Amino acid sequence: MLDDQLKSQLSAYLERVQLPFELVASLDDSDTAREMRELLETIQSLRSDKITLRTDGNDARKPSFSVQRVGSTNSLRFAGLPLGHEFTSLVLALLWTGGHPPKVEQDVIDQIKALDGDFNFEMYMSLTCHNCPDVVQALALMAILNPKIKATVIEGGAFQAEVTEREIMAVPMVFLNGQLFGSGRMTLEEIVAKLDTGSAAREAAKLSAKDAYDVLIVGGGPAGAAAAVYAARKGIRTGVAAERFGGQVNDTLGIENYISVLETDGPKFAAALEAHTRAYDVDIMNLQRAEKIIPAAQPGGLIEVQLANGGTLKSKTVILSTGARWRNVNVPGEAEYKNKGVAYCPHCDGPLFKGKRTAVIGGGNSGVEAAIDLAGVVAHVTLIEFADQLKADAVLVNKLKSLPNVTIHANAQTTEITGADGKVNGLKYKDRATGVEHTVPLEGVFVQIGLVPNTEWLKGTVELSKFGEIVIDAKGHTNVPGVFAAGDCTTVPYKQIVIAAGAGATAALSAFDHLIRTPVAA
Repeated sequence: MLDDQLKSQLSAYLERVQLPFELVASLDDSDTAREMRELLETIQSLRSDKITLRTDGNDARKPSFSVQRVGSTNSLRFAGLPLGHEFTSLVLALLWTGGHPPKVEQDVIDQIKALDGDFNFEMYMSLTCHNCPDVVQALALMAILNPKIKATVIEGGAFQAEVTEREIMAVPMVFLNGQLFGSGRMTLEEIVAKLDTGSAAREAAKLSAKDAYDVLIVGGGPAGAAAAVYAARKGIRTGVAAERFGGQVNDTLGIENYISVLETDGPKFAAALEAHTRAYDVDIMNLQRAEKIIPAAQPGGLIEVQLANGGTLKSKTVILSTGARWRNVNVPGEAEYKNKGVAYCPHCDGPLFKGKRTAVIGGGNSGVEAAIDLAGVVAHVTLIEFADQLKADAVLVNKLKSLPNVTIHANAQTTEITGADGKVNGLKYKDRATGVEHTVPLEGVFVQIGLVPNTEWLKGTVELSKFGEIVIDAKGHTNVPGVFAAGDCTTVPYKQIVIAAGAGATAALSAFDHLIRTPVAA
């Protein structure tokens, strides 16, 4: 199952295992069970002095296996094969169970260990989902650190009946004690904060007590990370308040156009952004959503940024790099059937629609790429484009038109997403030339119609364009003294990672120039 190179790499990792643990498999006579036995035997053979394998498990989910430290009551189970994107999650789980320390802040580890209650997590993932590993690894670590937390990671393809019964149409999907806990990408800190209900007030008090920054960056995507690095390299006090470090890059699959990086993926790129930022003296405050900005009362005074948890940060200058998010189509049925047939990530959720009928709304590059991707998995793809022709690159359009299971409707306005019994069953669109409305029976709809800037909280303070973008000049200045902006939330043309990073650097240099030229307030 594992080639020689992968075995060699795995063997090197397992040398870090210090504490003995056992793998207990619950198997049946399926092909997946046979592959699971082969995988576990390989793992055990690479570190037989610390790892024991048993195949006498009797868990109800078969095939599955638990990873448990000898003498511990911790409970972590993988149902189905954790390969593909999840192989790294498996390796990390083995290392952590074997005593290798995780790269997590000690405060977070202490918070996990202090959680008190009965927490039984069940998490559904797919092997092609690039959003799932963060959630898998978070729940695995929590189960390893706290015996009151149980975690079962379920590969949806191996348990299709279960997926159908629970009406799971998007991954990652997490249940806690049988009830829906959350869906979509979640960080370890987000999950812990959701369980530790008193953490928000404690965090707000801690943030409000911080000294003022020279530069405070709101947002941690490519623009925010670049701004932080450039500011910190000037030797000034720099802070980053980010709702999710990496921003929308976390939800991007392939990145092949960032100069000097031949090929990478979004999660890896986001991790590299954070690692580069942490290499400098930057105060990173993750999971912080800004709600209000209060300009300085006088030149050289402090700007305040109020956060959703009640905390307030102060700084001499502020760089806004809040990015953008997927745009909703805003028709009846979209919100109602979100994660019940309405999806936004074809790479993550496409495999859940194998053999079914789907639609993609949007004829730009992202929409056409999504349709091409889905066509290899689903029974049929219907692409709906509002304009009279597709806006994607010609090479993508030609590829799409060559596929036998794709239908294209241009000059078409989506009017409704219909459903029954809690699931999508169709899409309605109007032919804009004739006014005739049509219905397309299907099981899934993927929305790919561009981005909307995360700037609603700035209305009335910072000048915004008619599209909600922050209006900036060539140096990143806004209309508010001491406040700069960069990236996809601004009027800069072409929303690209490389452009956002450059704009972040520009904003940081402009902020520094502002600092050295502004008299200190009395």
